[in-house]
Amino acid sequence: MSGHVTAPAAALADELPTWVTLLRAPNPGPMTLDGTNTWVLRAPAAESGVVVDPGPADEGHLTRIAEHGPVGLILITHGHPDHTEGAARLSELLGGVHVLAVDPAHTIGGDPLTEPGEQFGGFGLDIRLLDTPGHTADSVCFLVEHGGERVVLTGDTILGRGTTVVAHPDGHLGDYLASLELLSAYRGIPALPGHGPALADCAAAADFYLAHRRARLDQVRAAVAAGASTPADVVAVVYADVDRSLWWAAEWSVRAQLEYLGVGTGESAPGVSGLEHM
Repeated sequence: MSGHVTAPAAALADELPTWVTLLRAPNPGPMTLDGTNTWVLRAPAAESGVVVDPGPADEGHLTRIAEHGPVGLILITHGHPDHTEGAARLSELLGGVHVLAVDPAHTIGGDPLTEPGEQFGGFGLDIRLLDTPGHTADSVCFLVEHGGERVVLTGDTILGRGTTVVAHPDGHLGDYLASLELLSAYRGIPALPGHGPALADCAAAADFYLAHRRARLDQVRAAVAAGASTPADVVAVVYADVDRSLWWAAEWSVRAQLEYLGVGTGESAPGVSGLEHM
């Protein structure tokens, strides 16, 4: 029976390319792990770098990012506030740098991200957009290559520890499973997540997540067959090993699982806010 996962889904990365810098926001918590990871990518001798996920509106954190300038572009993996809240202020600190996201509400000065495989040049890096919805409808990852080294920035699609919530109704489990299948192709490439430590192998983490999600689906089927009639009933059975203070987040994933299985509960879904981890 699949238990609550708190360990890394793959081996930790021993080292990262020299052109990758991690700046972690001071917003730790049960849903954000050690805090939101802001990644600064700068090719050697490049005039400008790229920032992925500015994080919360913490002035000290945003100032630290700006000190790693000049920066030519800010990219967003998804629209949850702990990744985007500081984007407008960071753009201002950097002189009006464009912020690109799938959601137009989080896009500043440019066009929203719309084309899977879209590339971003001019920074000495090969940056390619990977369309990976599921955690949220607007979730994307970025495959980045320089000098024969590659990394995948996974946002909250894959975390550095534990597994992520499917944030129903915005998130969709079928989309999430398809996104994990896509990421399972990036064998031996480090995953740089939105929270937690970097992982050595994106594909290994994706494979682990797929197995975990399928095991959870089996548990949900069994709980419903045994008489669980509401999402809360299913949570009490399937997530019994999770601290009760996190059951509200587990219910997001359960609602997504029930929708995926075509099981109705007769209850309306709650709203989705900006926290992640389950």
